[in-house]
Amino acid sequence: MNLYTAFRDRVCQEIAALADAGELPADLPTRNIKVEPPRDTAHGDIATNAALVLAKPAGRKPREIGERLAERLGALDDVAEAEVAGPGFVNLRLATSFWHGMLARVLRAGKQWGTSDLGQGRTVNVEYVSANPTGPLTVGHARGAVVGDATASLLAAAGYTVTREYYINDAGAQVDTLARSAYLRYREALGEAIEEIPAGLYPGQYLRAVGEALAERDGRKWLDAPESEWLPAVRQFAVDHLMTWVRADLAELGIEHDRFTSERDLVARGAVDAVLETLDERGLIYEGTLPAPRGTKPEDWEPSPQTLFRATDYGDDQDRPLKKSDGAWTYFAVDIAYHLDKHRRGHDTLVDVLGEDHGGHVTRMKAAVRAVTNDEARFHILLCRVVKLLRGGQPVKMSKRAGTFVTLRDILDEVGRDVIRFTMLTRKNDAALDFDLQKVVEQSKDNPVFYVHYAHARCHSVLRHAEREMGDTALDAPALAEVELERLQQPDEIELIRYLTGWPRLIEGAAEAYEPHRVAFYLHDLAASFHGFWTKGKDDATLRFLQPEDMALTRARLALVRGVQQVLASGLEIMGVTPVTELR
Repeated sequence: MNLYTAFRDRVCQEIAALADAGELPADLPTRNIKVEPPRDTAHGDIATNAALVLAKPAGRKPREIGERLAERLGALDDVAEAEVAGPGFVNLRLATSFWHGMLARVLRAGKQWGTSDLGQGRTVNVEYVSANPTGPLTVGHARGAVVGDATASLLAAAGYTVTREYYINDAGAQVDTLARSAYLRYREALGEAIEEIPAGLYPGQYLRAVGEALAERDGRKWLDAPESEWLPAVRQFAVDHLMTWVRADLAELGIEHDRFTSERDLVARGAVDAVLETLDERGLIYEGTLPAPRGTKPEDWEPSPQTLFRATDYGDDQDRPLKKSDGAWTYFAVDIAYHLDKHRRGHDTLVDVLGEDHGGHVTRMKAAVRAVTNDEARFHILLCRVVKLLRGGQPVKMSKRAGTFVTLRDILDEVGRDVIRFTMLTRKNDAALDFDLQKVVEQSKDNPVFYVHYAHARCHSVLRHAEREMGDTALDAPALAEVELERLQQPDEIELIRYLTGWPRLIEGAAEAYEPHRVAFYLHDLAASFHGFWTKGKDDATLRFLQPEDMALTRARLALVRGVQQVLASGLEIMGVTPVTELR
């Protein structure tokens, strides 16, 4: 239950009642009415702009409408106080009994608390990682992997039907270069002395394993064969071998895709030709020439006729080529085919999670998706900034195995999956992120990973202690939903319930904005509120969770602890982080 959505319905009901009473015109537009938390909590629990929205169509002053609305809302059982503020905002302060009822809802819902039907009936394809299969995954790929996976989980929690997809870029020049690099290592594995790796080939030591595996499988079969014969076989072998590593690293990071789509297969089954036909039928392809790139001198530019897509018809700043001068498809053309393929598979929303180096790709791709889907598909691109890897504030040296970058496996082996996943979500995807290998494992309140884990472990510690002390007393969530929750009257207790009540709104808002980092922020704030109340109990015995002389209050506070533990666990699950029950 999204509290604010529910109260928006109540506001609209009261507006309809005012209209029925002849105090407002009938059929006023309510689409732009908002109900949300006030910016300043001193103003109450809920604020609505209804009076401001309705003033002009109703021909009334905002405060006049606000006062009538506040009068009616203030009479509701759940509302303790309603007042008009500023130009006409209506602020509501909810009754303490309302918050007790909400805690009971949280406990009865269990793991389902926060889930939503917002996206019911809508299908989303989230494509992420999709690294070229030319080497191991890097720490940079880790950010896109985590952002994509958490986004998919967030959308699923909000009721969408989600497909997680990996696009294998196994066509084009880069995989031919991979094949030639692997062939060199294959020759090395068969005893040939390999000196300096020729320019243009991949130098990483990881390719030795590929060459050795190929030599073990095929022996000397390709040693004296012409390139036209060995290139396709070695290319496929190398791609398959490296994708096995990719899948293993992703699994270690807790990521499993529902589908892997091959670029080479897409081209082979004529998907790109089909796109050309579709665009041509709509008059969106023509033969023409492009202007010289910015900064190019006239004498350095020789325009040549190309097959162009009318991208400017859909908001791009220039039309885009679909074929190269040699007649081969451009990467852009294949990418259009891939996105049309995803849409034709039944996905009405497409989400791509890409590195920031794809920034120039955004506008043209949005134009293309609009064109080939007739504006039917919703399309979003999340760009992830490069991760700055540090150790004690100093840049980390390159991986010996990879040669030019730090691998995901290196970081997994050092700090583990949960630390990587949580840390990657402590900033918005397009914000700079420093990943300090020392700081991310510190056991201090300055480390959000530890801070949230500690809150969850503390909840379990309190509940374990209570189970030992209270014997057969049922302390599961459904049982605690039935205790005397009205015994919770402390401001800190009500504040914690407010946080728990806001979890469904957080999920819906984060899902609509494709911003999984909001979950990390929310969990940190919830943990801070819980730690704060726990700390007060150290100095004031009356605030402790266990009150041996007052078992009714103890059970009520244990219900609150159970609710906090439950929501922390749900949030960590969306992030792909395993909740810990004790810290070592």
